[in-house]
Amino acid sequence: MIPRIHQQGSNTLGLLHYLYGKGTREEHIDPHLVASFDNMAPDPGRDPSVTKRDLQRLLDQTLSLLDAGQRPDKHVWHCSVRAAPDDPVLSDEQWGDIARRMVAATGIDPGCRWAAVRHADDHIHIIATLVREDGRRPDHHRSGKRAQAECRLIEKELGLHQVAPGDGTAAKRATSAERHKAERAGRERPAREELRETVRRAVAGATSEEEFFDRLTAAGLLIRKRVAPSGDLLGYKVALPDDRNGEKEPVYYAGSTLAPDLSLPRIRERWTLPAEAASADGSRPEQPALPDVTGPAFARRRASAAAWQALLIIDNGDDGAAAAQIAAAGEVLDALAKTSPSHTRAELREAAFVFERASRSHVKAERGRDRALRQAARDLVHSGPAMGRGEDGATTAMLIDMAFFLAIAAANWHAKKHHSQQAAAAQQAAAHLHAAYRAAADQAMAVLRQRGQRLAPRVRQRQADLLHQVPPDLAARAQAEPGWPALAATLDDARRAGHDPAALLTEAARRRELDTATSISDVLVWRLRRSAHLPALPESPRDTPARGRRRQGPSASTRQSPPSAVNDSGHRR
Repeated sequence: MIPRIHQQGSNTLGLLHYLYGKGTREEHIDPHLVASFDNMAPDPGRDPSVTKRDLQRLLDQTLSLLDAGQRPDKHVWHCSVRAAPDDPVLSDEQWGDIARRMVAATGIDPGCRWAAVRHADDHIHIIATLVREDGRRPDHHRSGKRAQAECRLIEKELGLHQVAPGDGTAAKRATSAERHKAERAGRERPAREELRETVRRAVAGATSEEEFFDRLTAAGLLIRKRVAPSGDLLGYKVALPDDRNGEKEPVYYAGSTLAPDLSLPRIRERWTLPAEAASADGSRPEQPALPDVTGPAFARRRASAAAWQALLIIDNGDDGAAAAQIAAAGEVLDALAKTSPSHTRAELREAAFVFERASRSHVKAERGRDRALRQAARDLVHSGPAMGRGEDGATTAMLIDMAFFLAIAAANWHAKKHHSQQAAAAQQAAAHLHAAYRAAADQAMAVLRQRGQRLAPRVRQRQADLLHQVPPDLAARAQAEPGWPALAATLDDARRAGHDPAALLTEAARRRELDTATSISDVLVWRLRRSAHLPALPESPRDTPARGRRRQGPSASTRQSPPSAVNDSGHRR
């Protein structure tokens, strides 16, 4: 159940005309009162002898107690309460009780005159005059939070869908007027949501204001900058070219109204090193050079390595570092959705869209600790769109698989912090990522399975024995999966490349999320191929690592090297 406190107004009759009218799209059906301050208010919806002006005079009668100079300019309080789509249809009596509880919880009652109008099955509107019977003003401070708390109690008592409590960090929802406008224009989403998604994609991996605004321009947005007399840039607004108001002017939204972390000061934080990272003289230290990205496959491989490191930090780092990784994971998802093949793009776009809620909380992110993931997002954008097949397609599946576990880790972290909305959003994102993975991995896994099926029986048995030695509790399940031949082939490839398969498998299997995976063998394939720097999808025998090229020193899986230690060929520098 979602309550919403609307902006205060000064026209009681105008609001009543809307509540008792047909609606902008004939959606108002049988408007009528379900409750009022004295349960005796006239109802212009059910009584033909009563007009809306009669109800307005009754509600505004307390204004006459004040001198003209004492009357508030904005005296109309307006609250709507909407049930969830899967809730049962409530009776007028139930909605009346809900209205009485809402005005009591928010401080409107006792003392103020109010009425609750129902013009649809799933919601009511409450209108009140913000002057009490004794002429004083009501204390309705923080009425939004009070209404939310009361709705949580009502949900439990009536057995309704229970909405996760918020913490004030969510982006502002599109209004019903914005949604109806989008429907009339044939838009998939309201302008506010479309702009939020576009701005987030522009931020993903950007390293300067110039690059950020260049991306907004390239995306086709109208931009209005707020500049101080000194010439300093203070903020910005954006608009869709074809989203106009009644005067045919573009409807601009400030970055801060799209989402709390899209204001210009908050965006700038992503480009600023933390104070402790500066040298004694205040200068910025040299950053280690990263190898140039040579294509989508390499960008995805490096992003997978960065995601692996982020998982370790979320699990073992402090709260500020974990929050930074989760925020930067949102940028990676935005970049991945923008550059992935068409058959995965819809699910990845939904994953990025819902994960946006998981990327913010009251835990302050320690910027600078997220450099690897932000660089990964930049790599994805600059590498361009990936093909759906071959190495591009396989590394896309590898990265989506890693992003799935990153979303699960974010959900677990938020759940421990009691961030209910963020945890739910991360779980939703994980579901979309799982669907995207299935679409991305089918072709690559089919090729790897064929390679495994061509292995000699003694080689397959060797890999089976190894699997039972390392994660024995999961071995039987992995062997029963369709992806087992692909895992056997990957273990053989790792051995041929000079790695210790047992060490690699131990490292890959130690993640606690493994036992929740739909396909253990799929997960192990991508983790092994990433950590051993094997081609994600060898397409010919020439791509298979040859015998005799053994590495010196410990296995690659035991050296937690950052993504910057990998060069274009996929080997360590």
